[in-house]
Amino acid sequence: MAYRLERGESVLSGLKRVVREEIESAGEHLSGKTKATRDESIHDARKSLKKVRATLRLVRGEMGEAYRRENARLRDIAARLSEFRDAFAIIGTFDDLKNKFKSERAGTQLCSVRAGLIKRRDESGREEDVGVVLNAAAAALGKASKRVKRWPLETDGYEAIAPGLEETYRNGREALARARKDPSAENFHQLRKRVKDHWYHVRLLEGLWTEVIGAYEKSLKDLEDWLGNDHNLTVLRDKIAAEPAFFGKEKAIELTFDLIARYQKELRANAVPLAERIYEEKPREFTRRMRHLWDTWQAEPASHAAD
Repeated sequence: MAYRLERGESVLSGLKRVVREEIESAGEHLSGKTKATRDESIHDARKSLKKVRATLRLVRGEMGEAYRRENARLRDIAARLSEFRDAFAIIGTFDDLKNKFKSERAGTQLCSVRAGLIKRRDESGREEDVGVVLNAAAAALGKASKRVKRWPLETDGYEAIAPGLEETYRNGREALARARKDPSAENFHQLRKRVKDHWYHVRLLEGLWTEVIGAYEKSLKDLEDWLGNDHNLTVLRDKIAAEPAFFGKEKAIELTFDLIARYQKELRANAVPLAERIYEEKPREFTRRMRHLWDTWQAEPASHAAD
C-alpha cells in the first residue's frame, strides 16, 4: 500500500502499517532483494527511513521515551548508510553544478575536481565494507519492524496526529525565521529538515486532498528540492575545502566555490519566498484547517470517495 492513511482504517493501524511497510522496504533494498543497483538501494532505503522517522515525530508526544529510543536506533542505521550514499551523491551534485553553468564553459576547467571526487567515492565504497554495513543495517531493521506493534499509542482519530501536525508546522515557521535572520548553511539545512517532515506528514494525509491541498503538497516538494540542492552544495564545498590540494589547482577550486555560491544564492532566493507562503498561517489555524478537511473526508460516502 502507499505511504498514506487509508479512509477505511483507524489512524493507529494506518500509522503502524505505513511504518512497517517502509521499514520492510528499506530492509529488502539493503538485503539485495530488489533489482536496483547498490547505490539506488541505499538511496531508496534512506528515503524509507526518513519517512519512518517523520512518522515517529508525528506521534512523539504520545510515545514519550519510546520515541527517543526508536528514533536514536533509526538515526544510527541511517548514519551507517550516509557515508556510502553521500560519496555517490556528491558527484551528481557536482555534475548538476557544472551543467548549470555549462554556457560559461566551466566544465573543462573542473576536471581535476571531479576526478578527486570519483577517487574518494571509490575509496569509501569497497564491496566488503559496504556489504558488512548493509547486512547489519538490514538485520537491525528486521528488529525495528517487530517493535512497531509495541509502540505505546492509544489515541486514535485526528486527535492522534493533530499535536504532531501543529508542532511540525510550528517548528518549520521557527526554522524559517532563523534562516531569514541568519542565512547560514546550518540554518538552511535545519529548515530543510523541518520542511521535509511537514511534506511527509501532508503526504500521509493524501486522502484529504482537495485541489488546494494538492498544490500545497507540490509547493512543499519544490521547496524541499531547492533546500536539498542547497545543502548538497554545502556538502560539496566542505568536502573540497577539507583537502583542497587533492582536488586540483587553486584556480579550479576557486571557480568551483564561486559557482557554488552563485547557485546557492539563486536557490535561496527561490526558497525563502515560497517558504513564507507555505508558513503564512499560524500553527493553530493550519491545524484547524486540516481538521475541517479530515472531518469532511471522514463524512464522505464510501462510494463517492472511491471515485
